[in-house]
Amino acid sequence: MDTTPPPKIEARGLFKRYERARHDALQDVSLRIEANAFVTFVGASGCGKSTLLRAIGGLETPTGGTLQVDGRPVHGPGPERAMVFQHYSLYPWMSVRENIKFCRRLQVHTRDRSSADVEAAAGRADALLRLMGLAHVAEAWPNQLSGGMQQRVAIARALMSRPAILLMDEPFGALDAQTREVMHDLILHVHRLEQATIAFVTHDVEEAIYLGQRVVLMAPRPGRIDTVYEVPLPARREQSMKHAPEFLALKRRILDRIRETSGMQTDLELLEQLSRTAPA
Repeated sequence: MDTTPPPKIEARGLFKRYERARHDALQDVSLRIEANAFVTFVGASGCGKSTLLRAIGGLETPTGGTLQVDGRPVHGPGPERAMVFQHYSLYPWMSVRENIKFCRRLQVHTRDRSSADVEAAAGRADALLRLMGLAHVAEAWPNQLSGGMQQRVAIARALMSRPAILLMDEPFGALDAQTREVMHDLILHVHRLEQATIAFVTHDVEEAIYLGQRVVLMAPRPGRIDTVYEVPLPARREQSMKHAPEFLALKRRILDRIRETSGMQTDLELLEQLSRTAPA
């Protein structure tokens, strides 16, 4: 008898159509993500990577195919899955600490919670404040924080309920390059400590390689999985690895494939033809 545990996330023949727009956002997407994996998704705009992430989170309903978490069909959001978006969506009238504790406050009011549960939540919040380097701004308001610090609060809030799966949709897209590097190392540290399965969408190929154990390249029109790349880097990452020959070679391969699947190369060739035939 096969005793192999099911993958943490599994999609089979996943299909998503927006009828009003007559647009197939996803077509025949099949993918397995094991427990505690860190998988990144890249591809040209419109390739369906955010749609796939939202489907895993239960925020989009697939038109066809199957989507399972821990061997059970996804029928909407669940406490075992948390999402972090590019926009922080913090509550401006709450302090950093209260923003982080907010999901537990909802649970306390909607379930039969004891005082011990409330104390445990407070302890969890304090631990996340320390982990994210936010203890010194615990009582500050969101508008007093930098973009990077606000995103740390959003990640801490997502981790508050100890989700088994963390879904991240371009969470560092609005940050400057230096802050992004700090956040990269922070989220890898969080992954080691929390042992969550992370699915991470980005437009930045370098970011995808540095963070991911696998990089899933999706192609547009319709959105589909084109290629899955294994990342030839050790589990412990350092910024200097971005200059390693194997890192740069993989980056070139992925960028070339994105251009091919998006039709960008054809567009560039057309522009060159037009420039040659344009009147002087």
